[in-house]
Amino acid sequence: MSRRVRLWLVAVGGAGLAALFAAAALDLPAFGGDRHPYGDRAVHASLARHTANAIASVNFDQRAFDTLGELTILFAAVIGCGILLRQTHDEHRARPAPEQVARPVRRYALLVLPVALLTGLYVIAHGQLSPGGGFQGGVVAATSLHLLYLGADYRALERVRPVDLYEVGDAIAVSAYVVTGLACLIGGSAFLANTILPYGTFNTLSSGGTVPLLNAAVGMEVACAVVVLLARFLDQAVEIEEENGK
Repeated sequence: MSRRVRLWLVAVGGAGLAALFAAAALDLPAFGGDRHPYGDRAVHASLARHTANAIASVNFDQRAFDTLGELTILFAAVIGCGILLRQTHDEHRARPAPEQVARPVRRYALLVLPVALLTGLYVIAHGQLSPGGGFQGGVVAATSLHLLYLGADYRALERVRPVDLYEVGDAIAVSAYVVTGLACLIGGSAFLANTILPYGTFNTLSSGGTVPLLNAAVGMEVACAVVVLLARFLDQAVEIEEENGK
């Protein structure tokens, strides 16, 4: 295929996409309006299934299949980074020497670490009730562990970060999300349809049907994925060196 043909294909495809985008934008509700047909339906479905946080209802109920796609992207990113940043034959590992940490930094990091970890777990657990959820809480929980790197040293971080276990946890969390969808199929409903569990009492931790389960799976996957990703980058920055010492 010549360069001119490729340019024509890009131009035609781009023009078609632009036309579809313009047609969709022209049919949007008026700017600044206080009512939106999709928003009204999303809130109605959220309340009908006893999910207080409408955004969590959209992510893990009404569009749970889309969230599976986002989860798969993060999972693939972890695998890709693990492959690209693996130790090659011309590299070796050098154990890093402990660094001196200022006493105020050490105290602050060690004081904030349990608070940040509990905050992340709280955000995950209450994802169907209040703003936040698995994605946000998972990031907070994962990054809280790395306060050890700031307040202590790299070896202290390694003791609470066995990368192999986090990789297993990442895979288990993605599998749990898929298995929940398959359970819906076995129960005679659609994949990831919120129909196999009782909706519970509104505005309690046990409400929302499968929303808390999917939210917890996402929180576990995001937390494990962030830990593994940061571990691979830190390994390259701290431990792995080329044979020539660079």
